Amino acid sequence: MTATIASTARAAGASAPGDRSGEGLSRKRRSKGSTPMQRGNALVYFVALVVIALMLAPVVYIILGGFRTNSQITVDPSGLPNPWNLANYLDVLTGGVFWSQVLNSTIAASVTTLGVVALGLMASYVIARYQFRGRGVMYSVFAAGLMFPMTVAITPLYIVVKNIGLMNSLAGVILPQIAFALPTTIIILVPFLRAIPREIEEAAFIDGCGRLGFFWRMVVRLAMPGVITVGILAFIASWNSYLLPLFLLNNEAAFTLPLGVQAFSSQYSVDTAKVLAFTSLSMIPALLFFSLFERRIVGGLTGAVKG
Repeated sequence: MTATIASTARAAGASAPGDRSGEGLSRKRRSKGSTPMQRGNALVYFVALVVIALMLAPVVYIILGGFRTNSQITVDPSGLPNPWNLANYLDVLTGGVFWSQVLNSTIAASVTTLGVVALGLMASYVIARYQFRGRGVMYSVFAAGLMFPMTVAITPLYIVVKNIGLMNSLAGVILPQIAFALPTTIIILVPFLRAIPREIEEAAFIDGCGRLGFFWRMVVRLAMPGVITVGILAFIASWNSYLLPLFLLNNEAAFTLPLGVQAFSSQYSVDTAKVLAFTSLSMIPALLFFSLFERRIVGGLTGAVKG
């Protein structure tokens, strides 16, 4: 009996919470087990930092290059401005060419965004909420549009725009941009609209709300995260568009900002510092716009995937 009690006491003591030797052993095991994970996380962070540095290095070089003179760039291409020179940026900002191209890009991007959001939301609502023959085929056609970039259709687009008399005008750039942005818009918005409960629609109809009233009062508000996402994507894509304006715009008065950068760099090819200043100023609006609405884009795409 005494031996049994002693063995039980030893077993209890070995498993007691106050046994620090057991806790130390378990901590060592946990630390040893988590070491590969910590090394893996450190490697992932290191690779991410390297990728971010490689992506930001050209942007930083262009911005800093605008604060230098041509002699500084020739003597030390990778050096810092010494002294800092504001003349390049002031010359670009005080000139009328830059602001005219900013206005053209703003008009083209804003109208493109409005057209994409309006048409894409209406088409997505029909595909997501109505049952009709050919609905799946229609959705598949829009999905297939993602596989055809604008570069493939640039020659037919040029012929069509020329035949309808929209050459050298922002309208000739805006209409194709809306058409090529609709597939992405519909793919993103359809899951949002499908996720709207049918009970809300039935309750709205019982209260006397028609189909158009339900669309404007309920659907637009409930799908607002997706609407904001597709609007931001359409705006940035239009702002950065280069190939389509290059083919359709020959008049400098109608140049958008990306096309203006190319024209400016050709005109002032000898003045490298001023070209870098013009290029950096043309990047800032898109960078600021994307930075401000980055969370909106991620949130909208996450909602679309969940839907």
